[in-house]
Amino acid sequence: METAAVEVTDLVKRYGATTAVDGLSFTAPRGAVTALLGPNGAGKTSTVEVCEGFRRADGGTVRVLGLDPAADAAALKPRVGVMPQSGGVPTGARTGEWLRLTASFHARPLSADTLLERLGLTNASRTPFRRLSGGQQQRLSLAAAVIGRPELVFLDEPTAGLDPQARRATWDLVAELREAGVGVVLTTHHMEEAENLADRVVIIDRGRAVADGATGDLTRDGQELRFECREAVDTEALREALPSGVRVEARPATAGQAPGCAIARADGGEIGPEMLATVGTWCAANGVQPEGLRVQRRTLEDVFLELTGRELRS
Repeated sequence: METAAVEVTDLVKRYGATTAVDGLSFTAPRGAVTALLGPNGAGKTSTVEVCEGFRRADGGTVRVLGLDPAADAAALKPRVGVMPQSGGVPTGARTGEWLRLTASFHARPLSADTLLERLGLTNASRTPFRRLSGGQQQRLSLAAAVIGRPELVFLDEPTAGLDPQARRATWDLVAELREAGVGVVLTTHHMEEAENLADRVVIIDRGRAVADGATGDLTRDGQELRFECREAVDTEALREALPSGVRVEARPATAGQAPGCAIARADGGEIGPEMLATVGTWCAANGVQPEGLRVQRRTLEDVFLELTGRELRS
């Protein structure tokens, strides 16, 4: 049986008295995209850096393409691509020269010119790294990570700072890597990105996995009835008007949308026509004008917030 791209078992990583990763286990398959999600400080970057061989684990085991990322670093380097969240390129290196230099380290590299064109960097091929925009720097780091035709690639926040066109181009490239049988492990704070790209999702909180499964499985169960409203809603009174086992949650305002409510069955069941009628009647009786009343499946962001909470993390 072919080994997984990454196998992490009971991983522990400490920094002094702080335990950043606390018994984390997960598997990232080959030919699939695995997203590691979590709040700031959850342990994602430490986990990835151990997998990349940049840090040593304080406990547990990590296998990358069947090898130890620390002890077998020399054997793994030609087979693994790494895109750090920032840096990794000398500030004075010119875009095209750096990509061609990186290509020269590999036996069967992709065409540097093709990658430059694909990622919209051709016109910046003679520009030093320090003079590139943040988005251009991200795209160059991505190109350097994939130019060697890796079997596995680690992408740390690959679309941070990218405009919509560049983000879509990156998504297309990641999809092609998957189709070519490459294992992809990515970290991202964009839930839409994870939901669009990932075959599997591992949600990490306080150094432990709080969810691990196929993306569709994590969001399949349960519906929510949502609406926006200009008036304040007494969520407790609304809950009392609904059958037992129904959760009512106030939703804060977001860009372009007023505050509102989300209503769901606690057992993850469906929203039936009776509940729709009850909510409409309650709103009419209490002077609430619901806007955008809709029934929808839970999103990955819903699952993430349910498991990790809504409080800000430093």
